Amino acid sequence: MTSPVEDRLRAAFAARAALVTSRDLRRAAPPRGRRWGTRRVRALAFTALGAAAAVAAVCVLVLLPDGPVAPDPVLPARTPVHTDAPPVPTPAPEVPVVPSVSAPRPVESP
Repeated sequence: MTSPVEDRLRAAFAARAALVTSRDLRRAAPPRGRRWGTRRVRALAFTALGAAAAVAAVCVLVLLPDGPVAPDPVLPARTPVHTDAPPVPTPAPEVPVVPSVSAPRPVESP
């Protein structure tokens, strides 16, 4: 038991299948003429242009003085030094102490 919609779909598919022939299933002939040569030349030109742009970009990056090719030098790492004792102070040179002589001050009483 089929519905009317299924019958109509089967008839449409059968009609479409009848329109396809063996000629339609063959491969298409390769393109000919001037257009195919223009495509090759255009593809070659774009490839050459891209390569030239890449070479120019690399040259600019290499020749710039502050470019990423010459980064700032990094100081070498040092091993950490750990000491438990405090550093020993160096003694200052001894200066002779001269006593200052001054007059005694009077003491104020309240």
